[in-house]
Amino acid sequence: MQRGTEAPVEEPRTSSRPDRGGAPASAEPTIAVAGLSHSFGTLRVIERLELELEAGELVGLVGPSGCGKSTLLELVAGLREPTAGTLRVGDQNTTSGRLAQCAYMAQRDLLLPWLAAIDNAALAPRNRGASRAEARAEAAPLFDRFGLAGFELARPAELSGGMRQRVAFLRTLLAGKPVLLLDEPFASLDAITRAEMQEWLAGALVTQARSAVLVSHDVEEALYLCDRVLVLSSRPAVVVAELAAPSPRALPRNQVVADPAFVALRERALWALQERRR
Repeated sequence: MQRGTEAPVEEPRTSSRPDRGGAPASAEPTIAVAGLSHSFGTLRVIERLELELEAGELVGLVGPSGCGKSTLLELVAGLREPTAGTLRVGDQNTTSGRLAQCAYMAQRDLLLPWLAAIDNAALAPRNRGASRAEARAEAAPLFDRFGLAGFELARPAELSGGMRQRVAFLRTLLAGKPVLLLDEPFASLDAITRAEMQEWLAGALVTQARSAVLVSHDVEEALYLCDRVLVLSSRPAVVVAELAAPSPRALPRNQVVADPAFVALRERALWALQERRR
């Protein structure tokens, strides 16, 4: 389980993760990080970080701005090589091997404005050599399942912010990778749309079970969507708290976030963040 160089305020769970609708836990972790450190020149951003992610588990990362959350995703995804420590995704520990295991969804949707929504979603099959018709046939069922039916041929400029993020998520799913890395996917949305998208994503992650790491500045979002949430300190990042989510994702969002156990956990996470900023 996750440990930093300082004692966490919440003891990590030693039992298997709660049943929140995802894939069953596996004895072999999907992601295994040990003694991970990373620097940009003399700037130390991550310090001896450790993490194990079970198959089908969703782990959230919250922490102060600039503490290294997005850098950690880039390291997991194989976009960077760590300064020190080991990092494995599945059975792959090289940058190219990790990249082959991970699908990365950035903060911005990055849809190509000249392509229809279905062609944006189907970019991964096209890149694998599928014809346009084959790629569209693979993407089409997801449009109906995720509330985008009727907008397959719409250009990104014709879609709302929430719809664009759904298309971006479908593109991430259709990459066919076992690990999803979600870097603040709803940061640019207004509060009402963001809450709606959180509830939508909770359901989507149940029906499309994958191992996933979610970076968020929103403690409530992370606790609602994830099985575990790791609170990181300011730079260089270490884990200062590990919190297990108290409620199943299948419940409505407003019911989950109002639950006293959820409120207490949110306050504990916020306290940990505030303490590490002092």
